Amino acid sequence: MDVPPEGHQQGDMPMNTPISPSVPKGDLSNTDNMNMMTTSFYWGKDVIVLFSGWPGEHVGMYILALLFVFLIAIAAEIFSVSPTVKAGTSPVVVGTIQTGVYVFRIGFLYLVMLSVMSFNAGIFLAAVAGHSVGFFLVKFRACALANRTNNVPKV
Repeated sequence: MDVPPEGHQQGDMPMNTPISPSVPKGDLSNTDNMNMMTTSFYWGKDVIVLFSGWPGEHVGMYILALLFVFLIAIAAEIFSVSPTVKAGTSPVVVGTIQTGVYVFRIGFLYLVMLSVMSFNAGIFLAAVAGHSVGFFLVKFRACALANRTNNVPKV
């Protein structure tokens, strides 16, 4: 059995290749490494959320991104409630509707997760606020319906 030369593995790939320096944590001002992401929370409007180049460097677009993350977090919480099923409904119809709701819920949750992975504190706070407002709306509606029918809500 042949032993590969020192510093090399099979396929002539060097094992002692130096690791390239990365962007300092929390600093996005280095324009040479635009593909590098920060690995700590930072404040600022210069962020990439979901798509390359979005929201860009404009404050208005950053606010739109915050609103977008806020709304999809609310939607994810609203879709966490299974739709009510009327007695006698076909199991195929019920399964299809519940699967559709589940697909949208998971899609929204992944969008929120990917947005938060931008490590922007504003985006993170928008996501947490959206989930909180969505949870409040779902529970408020459940309590309102329970009061109307004089039942204790399932919390």
